[in-house]
Amino acid sequence: MSERLIRPARNLYGSLRLPGDKSISHRYALLGAFAEGTSRFTNFSTGADCASTLTCMQALGATVNRLDEHTVEIDGVAGRVTPANHPLDCGNSGSTMRMLSGLLAPQPGRFTLTGDASLSRRPMERIRKPLEAMGARVTLTQGHAPLTLEGAPLQAIDFTVPIASAQVKTCILLAGLQTEGTTTVREAVRTRDHGELALRAFGANLTRSGNSVSIAGSQSLHSIDAAVPGDISSAAFFLCAAALFPGSGLVIDALGLNPTRASLLDVLTALGAHISVLNLEEKHAELVGTVQIAGPAQGLGSTEITGSLAAQLIDELPVLAAIAPLTRGGIRIRDARELRVKESDRIALVARNLRAMGAEVAEFDDGLDVPGGQTLHGATIDAGGDHRIAMAFSVAALRAEGETLIQGAESAAISFPEFFDLLDLVAER
Repeated sequence: MSERLIRPARNLYGSLRLPGDKSISHRYALLGAFAEGTSRFTNFSTGADCASTLTCMQALGATVNRLDEHTVEIDGVAGRVTPANHPLDCGNSGSTMRMLSGLLAPQPGRFTLTGDASLSRRPMERIRKPLEAMGARVTLTQGHAPLTLEGAPLQAIDFTVPIASAQVKTCILLAGLQTEGTTTVREAVRTRDHGELALRAFGANLTRSGNSVSIAGSQSLHSIDAAVPGDISSAAFFLCAAALFPGSGLVIDALGLNPTRASLLDVLTALGAHISVLNLEEKHAELVGTVQIAGPAQGLGSTEITGSLAAQLIDELPVLAAIAPLTRGGIRIRDARELRVKESDRIALVARNLRAMGAEVAEFDDGLDVPGGQTLHGATIDAGGDHRIAMAFSVAALRAEGETLIQGAESAAISFPEFFDLLDLVAER
């Protein structure tokens, strides 16, 4: 376990360009490896999770070449994978396991997907049910990985997803892509649509009606060349950090601003942060732009995050909760029970680490109440092997009194290996 010492900052200032969006990189890797031809992706995510997706697809017959740290070239399998003679290691990546299962379920052969201890605790029934409804044979270990698929021809379904999960939605769409008939996925709460946009970019035909999306089966995909936008979930840590300092100034270039992901900007604006979006353009149906942010002179106010907004902000909730004591009025979070089954129980870890820093916090089954107007002091933070907890409390530590030690800081590499170096770059001490 590695440790990182975070000292308080006087301000946050500078300009950043962030590694590629993790959600988009996963989907581009899966589809590029499955398509016909050679795809090339610049600014591909440097996180370990996306590397797990590339490794799995390479084991299934795709040729993956890393041209440099941020550029990946993939020769696809033209819609027919080669079953590996060993389990596919998804590492820490729930995205890899859930979405890859949908891609493999209609393919002939037997596939076993495994992961690390954290991934093996995460729920997989959520993909077994729709895949078995399509006719797949899925074996789990008490609802968890290891996961085994017996690939076979599937039938189209009309499925209502019981929980808000873009991974489950993409899993079903990837299976439906290879199935006779039209498969429809319905959501009570609309989740991020990177899967739909990526499928269209690779040549698939999909239709959307309200909160449902349908895909016609037996479609083939073609290769693309694409630049992956900067990851807004990674940007969240820097945006929240800048918002904490009156008079701060931060610019983030080439940032993904997909409307199903950009709710964080609305929340920070509601808290009082000064945000401008410049140079907005569309690339492969994804919105990309430059974001400028400055902290308000009077400090951040208060807000409530519930319902569909909680689902849209599920990855950003830990850092919002971590900075909540430093707002004037606090932050209330509800309808976020999904945080309990991420890489860690994020609700419990956020509450425990806030208390370690001297904050008052109330923990609920589906969220947190964090009063504002509090002072944080330096403490030893247990990241719990969770990248977002390590980074969230590094941000809170910038405004704490005294130094903070992040235990398990190496977990940041799961999604954002450059995080601590970039934080040092923009934090003025």
